[in-house]
Amino acid sequence: MSRPDESLVAVEGPWTHRAVHAGGTRFHVVEAGTGPLVLLLHGFPQFWWSWRHQLVSLPAAGYRAAAVDLRGYGASDKPPRGYDLYTLAADAAGLIRALGETGAIVVGHGWGGLIAWTMAVTDPKVVLRLVPVSAPHPRRLRSALFGEPFGQLMAARYALGFQLPLLPERRLTAAGGALVGRLLEQWSGPGWPEEDVSKTYREAFRIPSVSHCALEYHRWFGRSQFRPDGTRYARTMRAQINVPTLQVHGALDRHVLPRTAQGSGRYVTASYQWRLVEGAGHFPHEERPEEFDAELVRWLADPEADR
Repeated sequence: MSRPDESLVAVEGPWTHRAVHAGGTRFHVVEAGTGPLVLLLHGFPQFWWSWRHQLVSLPAAGYRAAAVDLRGYGASDKPPRGYDLYTLAADAAGLIRALGETGAIVVGHGWGGLIAWTMAVTDPKVVLRLVPVSAPHPRRLRSALFGEPFGQLMAARYALGFQLPLLPERRLTAAGGALVGRLLEQWSGPGWPEEDVSKTYREAFRIPSVSHCALEYHRWFGRSQFRPDGTRYARTMRAQINVPTLQVHGALDRHVLPRTAQGSGRYVTASYQWRLVEGAGHFPHEERPEEFDAELVRWLADPEADR
């Protein structure tokens, strides 16, 4: 079976595609609307298209939405290194500046959410507001993994296998990306994803080098827990975040348990709100887009959140 190429992710819609260079890396960015910039960072195992609903709703509400293929995904560059959260956060901050802004509202799902949390600490001036989706604060995630062996560690046990070389890449791309489809289904609530949605993600994950690059995120996070760079990162993330924050989580998330994400607000000194989306699993912005978008737009329009 032949591998798809990067043109697969150039999905047509009420948006424009462009290449943006930041920090020596080329990123595929999809934009729509005018107004304050909202940077949308996807998670695993997806690409910019996970924000297709928000690329419609945010422009309608008066915002400029920009969804990016993260380093190693979709039509963005796939360098051999740079998959630590420090570098990934620098990528996203550089993108905001490359898009002509000094700051943006940052919305991140899964790994994109971990990147967003990191940005709020390492480059806080570029994050005007913060929206982590299905993403605990990194220190909260770390403590849950080590402290709840039958809770979050069990829920994330799949990632232990990702630490092996070569074999996980082959498993994720075999049989037309069937394992990617199973992960999407296992982590979501009932009735999602539809077959065409699953197929889109399965095919995008089979683009050459995507599976390897995506797994490098997991490998850095897992292995760094026992190395000085991981200890340094955990120490850095002790810093309090003084950015208005809306944390959104699916009530049925079996991949990142809601109780793992709860408690992240202890790291936020600014306005903080927690929202649980009933009936949704790990992908609330796709599983329940109307509810998710209404909550996001409401919060963005609320001036009280900045006080």
